[in-house]
Amino acid sequence: MTMLFISTGEVVILLFAVLMLFGPDRLPGFVRSLAKGIRTVKNAQADLTQQMTKMAEDQPGLKEVSKAVEEVKSDIEGVVSRKK
Repeated sequence: MTMLFISTGEVVILLFAVLMLFGPDRLPGFVRSLAKGIRTVKNAQADLTQQMTKMAEDQPGLKEVSKAVEEVKSDIEGVVSRKK
C-alpha cells in the first residue's frame, strides 16, 4: 500500500503515534474531524474546478482555440505514428 510515497510500515508507525498522542478515547473525534476537513477540501476543489470550467467556457473564442489545439495534437500524433 503506497499513498503519497508513504510505505505500509510508515503508515503503521504513524497510526501508532496518533493512537499514542490522542489516546483511544479522543481518537474517534480526531478521525471524524480529519474526515470532515478532507471532505471540505474536496468540496472546495470541486467548486473551484466547476467555476474555472464555467469561466473558461464563457471566454470568447475558446472553443476555436481548443479545436485548433486538438487538430495540431492529432497531426503530431499522426506524424509520430508514421515514423515508427
